[in-house]
Amino acid sequence: MRVLLPLPLGEPYDYRVPEGLTLSAGDYVLVPLGRREVAGVVWGAGSGRLAPGRLRDVIRRFDVPPLPEAGRAFVDWVARYVMSPPGAVLRMTLGAPAALDPPAPIVAYRLSGAAPDVAGEAGLRLTPARRRVLDVLTDGPPRPAPELAREAGCGPAGLKPLVAAGLVEAVALPPAPVPVPDWRRPGIALTPDQRAAAAALVGKVQSGGFTTTLLDGVTGSGKTEVYFEAVAAALAAGRQALVLLPEIALSAQWLDRFAARFGTRPAEWHSDLTQARRRRTWRAVASGEARVVVGARSALFLPYADLGLIVVDEEHEGAYKQEDGVVYHARDMAVVRAHLGRIPIVLVSATPSLETVVNAESGRYDRLHLPERVGGAVLPHIDLVDLRAAPPPRGRFLSPVLADALTATLAAGEQAMLFLNRRGYAPLTLCRRCGHRLQCPHCTAWLVEHRLTGRLKCHHCGHRAVLPSQCPSCAAEASFVACGPGVERIAEEAAALLPDARLAVMASDLIHGPAEAEALVRRVAAHEVDLVVGTQLVAKGHHFPLLTLVGVVDADLGLAGGDLRAGERTYQLLHQVAGRAGRADRPGRVLLQTYHPEHPVIAALVAGDRDGFFAQEIAERRRAGMPPFARLAAVIVAGPDRAQVDRVAQALGRTAPQGEGIEVLGPADAPLAILRGRHRRRLLVTAERRLNVQAALARWIATVDVPAAVRVTVDVDPYSFL
Repeated sequence: MRVLLPLPLGEPYDYRVPEGLTLSAGDYVLVPLGRREVAGVVWGAGSGRLAPGRLRDVIRRFDVPPLPEAGRAFVDWVARYVMSPPGAVLRMTLGAPAALDPPAPIVAYRLSGAAPDVAGEAGLRLTPARRRVLDVLTDGPPRPAPELAREAGCGPAGLKPLVAAGLVEAVALPPAPVPVPDWRRPGIALTPDQRAAAAALVGKVQSGGFTTTLLDGVTGSGKTEVYFEAVAAALAAGRQALVLLPEIALSAQWLDRFAARFGTRPAEWHSDLTQARRRRTWRAVASGEARVVVGARSALFLPYADLGLIVVDEEHEGAYKQEDGVVYHARDMAVVRAHLGRIPIVLVSATPSLETVVNAESGRYDRLHLPERVGGAVLPHIDLVDLRAAPPPRGRFLSPVLADALTATLAAGEQAMLFLNRRGYAPLTLCRRCGHRLQCPHCTAWLVEHRLTGRLKCHHCGHRAVLPSQCPSCAAEASFVACGPGVERIAEEAAALLPDARLAVMASDLIHGPAEAEALVRRVAAHEVDLVVGTQLVAKGHHFPLLTLVGVVDADLGLAGGDLRAGERTYQLLHQVAGRAGRADRPGRVLLQTYHPEHPVIAALVAGDRDGFFAQEIAERRRAGMPPFARLAAVIVAGPDRAQVDRVAQALGRTAPQGEGIEVLGPADAPLAILRGRHRRRLLVTAERRLNVQAALARWIATVDVPAAVRVTVDVDPYSFL
């Protein structure tokens, strides 16, 4: 049999099936590899390239359901498309290798039924703590040791002697069942537009087969409640549903809404789960017990037993692009997974990506539209603050117009939000005497001051340092000054302006995991916070009824540079953050601080002309021959030795394919020419959509001799140009 291993290997390895063991494609097995044993998946019949005597035996088969055919086809498809080894893709499917073995039994404790005088016979003194343990166990079911110690108010010392004396005995508890969402529970009353959209999605789920539907609705239009009806239809059919979210750490309100609709929370999958919870969730997905999974992009690769629906919420979000390891875009791969599984997929957004818009306009995707907010709420009014006419006071970043609006909003008992998509206190720290800038020693990037943690940090490699007391260039004492604002600096200014306001900062480096994020969101929703200052995390899906003012500190941020998607991304981000205002019965207002009020992105936001902006962007992409009307791929050459990297990059440049329908630009320094101590060069490939760009890239790269220390990475459909 051929067995694919979760290693960066280009193909499965052949193994012999020993007598007495029956294997089928998809089975999880343990096999020898060199001197170690590795878990893998049976990929099919043997290749026959090795003589039987040279084959090593499969050690054993794991007692878990096999990886379904659609899951195996998905691994192969992704590997071919993103040009990564199939084994590296399989490693994402085996996201919890320890889950292949059955979970250890849960040990709990109960009274043994022995007479109380057993304690005296064993020479055991019944201390108050030990008596509390016995009292707790007198009523109720067996309890695990941590729960028992918590209820009895004692440590392990209060339990172990009772077990040794025979008064308490250990028992093995069966695993707790996975809660099943109740699809029969009624949802909230839907508007006519919502009912029509929900009926269309339910029909697609009930009919089965592959379809892609864009659920396009303004912010606050109730898109989540609409696709919940499709999830209910999948559950009613006995199938599983997957909902992808771009920021699982900030999904508290989504999870509450799901629990209100279905009576329990779904299974979660993201990087902050404990290993024990990952094991339980992986097995529950593979067995079909986990009926609904909500997760970050990696949840797409779980081994679903019977997937019947995929939903990609906020489908336009850049967070769906995986930049390290296997480089892929989860939205695009989710469409592929739905196609291979012959199931419907729903792409959800108030500001869809241009790729999705073009697919909808061409008829490849169906489109459902929700044009109005629910509950009588109206979209916020957007005003410009021209910083040339109303500049902030010297050394500050909030204009008088925005400062006055903040004061008035909080005085009215309402909430406000300040948005700046830049973490930390200041993006640049320099010496006021000689101009020396503090730079990361491992990257071509400036160190960002994080005053709340007292550190300088590189946002690319994570390097941390303390602000030096002397300038390393001119030795001046205490000469460093912060240049420009980050959210911490804006929060400092806002606190000085509004000293009585209850203020919270929401940024990824200040929120450590879903629990902290959930607690902060609940505080804001409960009006325990008056003013939120945050990065893009505040833009995604939050519903705060009392939040009526959003101030964008720097609406121009992100518009500069040569990024293909700069305008699109900036429009989407500002539109989304603006949508946090006025989501209930109080009208909302948005103030955009800008030096470029005439910019097409800013003008479209103020005019509320989303479709006009998209049409203009699409026309420009078509004229330029850029995605979605052409194929794009980046080839990145990286290594610790600059000369070696340059030699490989130049060799690739000399041998680059040049012909009808394909063009290669470069090599050139990447914008981050050094990242984590590795020098980087880039080549950019544009090709007509009819061409098999992966095949052309594979032939091209194979012609160049690449030293072991140099890595050549291909990013098909790049989203980041750093």
